[in-house]
Amino acid sequence: MRWDELPRSDNIEDRRGEEGGYGGGGFGFPIGTGGMGIGTLVVLGVLGWALGIDPRLLIGGAEILSGGGHSYHTPYRAPTQTGAPSDRTGQFVSAVIGSTETVWRYLLEKQGGRYRPPTLVMFSGATRSACGSARAAMGPFYCPNDQRVYLDTSFFRDLQRRFRGCDNSKACEFSQAYVIAHEVGHHVQNLLGILPKVQQRQHAVGKVEANHLQVQVELQADCFAGVWAKSSRQRWNLVEQGDIEAALKTAAAIGDDRLQRQAQGYVVPDAFTHGSSEQRMRWFNTGLKGGTVASCNTFRGAQL
Repeated sequence: MRWDELPRSDNIEDRRGEEGGYGGGGFGFPIGTGGMGIGTLVVLGVLGWALGIDPRLLIGGAEILSGGGHSYHTPYRAPTQTGAPSDRTGQFVSAVIGSTETVWRYLLEKQGGRYRPPTLVMFSGATRSACGSARAAMGPFYCPNDQRVYLDTSFFRDLQRRFRGCDNSKACEFSQAYVIAHEVGHHVQNLLGILPKVQQRQHAVGKVEANHLQVQVELQADCFAGVWAKSSRQRWNLVEQGDIEAALKTAAAIGDDRLQRQAQGYVVPDAFTHGSSEQRMRWFNTGLKGGTVASCNTFRGAQL
């Protein structure tokens, strides 16, 4: 992945230096409140499995990612740093976020909209969000209540060392960028009004249909990550040999079917919340080939 030439973003809060996190005990994460991106149901399960926690307990407790319910506004410690951090990880994150800002600003303005970039919060261990408490074991997630992406960068190390989502540090970079782009995809959904519509619909239907809608939300975020990859490849020659394969391997590794099989030995499609490995790879590829918002209509035929 060639990221040296990517534009940098200053829309970053670096809370990694907060000593002692936010205090308090337990997860404190509100069910049905928001902030449940790739890091709650699927990556949350992967991390739980790797850390020796039964993924069924974690996956079974999570519901919808869009904003709603009771918002949390607990004050948090002032960020250690704002703007692009100077260390390599911080520069990498700044570059990926900067590229998403350029891509989505162009694409949304092209169709008459406006892109308001999210803030990415880098933290270590634990922090606060407007969706409740954030801990490393939850993985990266998007909180629509404060329009921030939350990322404990230890997830990057876990992606490489524990989950074998990529084979080496260079290949891992594009997988890491894919994860960030997926969460930014949820922000795009929020700006387009998709997340509020999904949550409203979920409140009106049963659990199985609500899960199906959740899958469509997550697959669209995967597709939007593919849209970002296509545009970045064209603008900055970002993608190197093996990058797309690494991202697809990561998507496959965190499919609901694979995680369920690892956790309980069998698959329950009606309990899917992020999509199967095949679906996740297919929709990332759809965005990569189509390169537009319109190409990512995972809700075709659904009533929203």
